[in-house]
Amino acid sequence: MREDGKIDYLELPGGTLGPVKAFYAQAFGWTFVDYGPAYCAFDEGLEGGFDGDPQKGTRVPLAVLYATDLEAMLVRVEAAGGLVVRPIFAFPGGRRFHFRDPAGTELAVWSER
Repeated sequence: MREDGKIDYLELPGGTLGPVKAFYAQAFGWTFVDYGPAYCAFDEGLEGGFDGDPQKGTRVPLAVLYATDLEAMLVRVEAAGGLVVRPIFAFPGGRRFHFRDPAGTELAVWSER
């Protein structure tokens, strides 16, 4: 069961997805679900995905936290001193926003609705 504020997903830089998928499949036996040409997901103990979009994709690993109420969590993040760097947006499977914590680390929060 998903819980508010818990790490729920890990998004990794994907670069060119073909070689990245081949590496993880060969080295570790991972399998993937493709979501278009620039994104693939995995579920290998922790769900995650590789983002190969050079314009929007992450350049460093991105921890994604969960929230049942995305708007309420955004308010909580800002009230605690977080800086929202990408407002709420939709993606296949839900919605999310990105923020930086006081140390400057970027994280995201997502919800199914």
